[in-house]
Amino acid sequence: MTEPGKPSGNATGDTTPGASGNPAPSSASAPAPAPAVMPATTQPRSARIRLVSSILFGGIALAGVLVVLYAWQLPPFSSPIESTENALIRGQTTIIGPQLSGYVYEVPVQDFQWVKQGDLLVRIDDRIYQQHLDQGIAQLGVQKAALANNLQQRRSAEATIAQRQAAIANAQAQSDKAAADLRRGQALVTDGSVSKSEFDVTRAADAQAKAALAEAKAALEISRQDLQTVIVNRGSLEASVKNAEAAIELARIDLTNTRITAPRDGQLGQIGVRLGAYVNSGAQLMALVPRPRWIIANMKETQMANVRLGQPVSFTIDALENLKMRGRVQRISPAAGSEFSLLPADNATGNFVKIAQRIPVRITIDDDQHDVDRLRPGMSVVVSIDTSQDGAVPPDPVDGKVDSVNGR
Repeated sequence: MTEPGKPSGNATGDTTPGASGNPAPSSASAPAPAPAVMPATTQPRSARIRLVSSILFGGIALAGVLVVLYAWQLPPFSSPIESTENALIRGQTTIIGPQLSGYVYEVPVQDFQWVKQGDLLVRIDDRIYQQHLDQGIAQLGVQKAALANNLQQRRSAEATIAQRQAAIANAQAQSDKAAADLRRGQALVTDGSVSKSEFDVTRAADAQAKAALAEAKAALEISRQDLQTVIVNRGSLEASVKNAEAAIELARIDLTNTRITAPRDGQLGQIGVRLGAYVNSGAQLMALVPRPRWIIANMKETQMANVRLGQPVSFTIDALENLKMRGRVQRISPAAGSEFSLLPADNATGNFVKIAQRIPVRITIDDDQHDVDRLRPGMSVVVSIDTSQDGAVPPDPVDGKVDSVNGR
């Protein structure tokens, strides 16, 4: 208990903690709590943060714009190098096929084998075609015999004409004699030395002689026409001989075509024919890829402003770990690729969406490079044309010697 008149230590709630022995000041004399005040450096620091953020955002935006300009090669990053990934290596891939039908008798080659011009690739059974050749030779002999017989007929016709001419001379002599007898008989009949019946016999003999002369002349004309027939028939026989000779040549060509040989040096593709198979004319047996290689780069029309013939080209090959090689622009297509399509576009009707067209560019590959023989038609390349330089237009590639090194 506390004494009366003395307040207890906890009579009021304004005591100071930890000072239980000292009286706490009254609430009227205690000062009001001061409001919380931020440090003086807070506002400048916030302004600096906003400034740095704005600068950072502006720098990022500027960097993004620069990246886009660089990616699209727009000013100030425009470059004389025109590049495209729409490019492939091309070659003179030749499909080998037969010109006639038959059973395959021999296939002495294998897949991807190197061959030289004239090497045997496939041989077709040639027995039928050999018989055709023999038949043509025999027919030629028949036609030549007929031609020789025509010559003999001409000589016989010429001899017949000579005979008819002699017959005319004889008939003419007989006619002249009969006419003379007739004149003498007329004189004798007048003075009565010859009877009239005898004169009639003389007159008949004269008429008969004239008829014989006319008959001999007609026979001569028949002989001459026979000779002309023989001469005309000779032209037909000579044409028959030439026809037989042409038939022999055709049979010989067919016999030769039973041997399918390599038309040039190169490497074979996969062999699509086997021994004993029946093949038709024009069937695809295999492919032959010669050595010459080039590149067809389909450039956008917007890239063609400064592209010229002879400009240097660098390209990388995807299949060879982006191996870099050199070349030159050789030719530029006369029209866009869409002009050579099977169904050309017709923009005269309907809605129109403008699409950048592609212009094919032919690029030769420099032969004096390592691993150039590893290039294969159909490989994808990335082409870069340096439009700031000019050069001589490269000539057409020529066939080189076949490289028989394994692995090439």
